[in-house]
Amino acid sequence: MATGSFRHYGLGFVLLSLLLQLLSVTCTGSSELQSNYYAESCPNAEEIIKQEVAKLYDEHGNTAISWIRNLFHDCMVQSCDASLLLESKHGNGIVSEQASSRSFGMRNFKYVTKIKEALEKECPATVSCADIIALSARDGTVLLGGPRIEMRSGRRDGRESHASVVEEFIPNHNDSMALVLSRFESVGIDAEGTVALLGAHSVGRVHCVNLYDRLYPTVDPTLDSDYAEYLKGRCPMPDPNPEKVRYSRNDRETPMVLDNMYYKHLLAHKGLLLVDQQLASDPTTAPFVEKMAADNGYFQDQFARAMLALSENNPLTGDEGEIRKDCRYINAV
Repeated sequence: MATGSFRHYGLGFVLLSLLLQLLSVTCTGSSELQSNYYAESCPNAEEIIKQEVAKLYDEHGNTAISWIRNLFHDCMVQSCDASLLLESKHGNGIVSEQASSRSFGMRNFKYVTKIKEALEKECPATVSCADIIALSARDGTVLLGGPRIEMRSGRRDGRESHASVVEEFIPNHNDSMALVLSRFESVGIDAEGTVALLGAHSVGRVHCVNLYDRLYPTVDPTLDSDYAEYLKGRCPMPDPNPEKVRYSRNDRETPMVLDNMYYKHLLAHKGLLLVDQQLASDPTTAPFVEKMAADNGYFQDQFARAMLALSENNPLTGDEGEIRKDCRYINAV
């Protein structure tokens, strides 16, 4: 009797183990993002992206900044699914996320198309636009002197735009720090990671339209007075030439290097945007600002960690979505 019971339970345990293994394969397996995802289907995919990103950087240095911003704007809004790249076209019913006020100043989308064309020649209908966004951000970060981020791939492309909810996910430059932190927390980025990601503001530039509120009619008291005078020179009011695109560099000292100079400027009250300066005064974020200002290695480690987490926000995998032939449009049915 005891022996029979042992055999019965032993067999049950084996069957249960097999079932759990089967469920594990079904739930994870090919549906997860993976390192070297294209090793068999398109072995040169990541190298092609790297080469194209480097080539574009040599021709147009600001593209490296665009790759990072593309990742942020795509992955913050519901999913890393390349919905950001979808364009409106007569009859396709798409309202592009690029038309949102949160996308103001974004450009260089045409260069994503160049990378996609190179990949299509090598491996047609294989590499997703969502992976191009992620991997180009990885390679662009390195070109800007930032850390190498070991991003996984296997994302698929969405079939719809999220234009109607962009402003619910992407914080504005003058939002409160509490709201900014809650937006990042909703996609799995903690306060330390939020401070690190905003360090991307150490490269690139800010259009004057986003600075006027800090300069006119009176200067924001949290802004260094000498720096405010410099900014007024960059962004005069009234604008003598409204047709001219006016801007100020985020960082005048190392404008094309992703480093911790951004945090040093915040401590000196030289943050360009209100959201930047709030990082140095908010009790939740201020300690991280001080630590990153003192240690560039720490900043880069946290930047890599946060970028990796952001790049894996709710991706489409397995049989979800599609692999677009043209990143600007969903495939014809």
